Amino acid sequence: MDTTDLVLAIAHHVLVFSLAGIIGAEFVLTRGDLAAATLKRLAGIDRHYGIIAVLIIVVGIGRVFYGLKGWEFYVYNWVFWAKMTAFAVVGLLSIIPTIRFVSWNRQASASPSFQVPAAELASVKSYIRAGAFIFLLIPVFAAAMARGYGY
Repeated sequence: MDTTDLVLAIAHHVLVFSLAGIIGAEFVLTRGDLAAATLKRLAGIDRHYGIIAVLIIVVGIGRVFYGLKGWEFYVYNWVFWAKMTAFAVVGLLSIIPTIRFVSWNRQASASPSFQVPAAELASVKSYIRAGAFIFLLIPVFAAAMARGYGY
């Protein structure tokens, strides 16, 4: 038994589930009216989104190089690359919401009467919804990969 592989797998899973929770929180918080307190909360949650995403990458790289399967399993596995592509697409889809959350939070801090423009909110909701949908592919690819598909 390799304790390093176990610890990396546990950390990776906890981080991925945490990211799923954050995506869910952003999805819920962008429904309805966005008061200044909600905007501040969204900006904070989104900051954690970025931190956790980076940690997932770092731990994932650790799994590739220090895990039991060896780097060859990952590098030559098309399911792994499909999973990585899904993760990258989710990350790219999160850029616009991040920019908007920061901008809205600044505007709300400067002007207590600030209201999030409806068109911008609708756009952000679309990005979050699309990211959540693509995110659902990640565990599908992970389950397939864990069972040896793609290698």
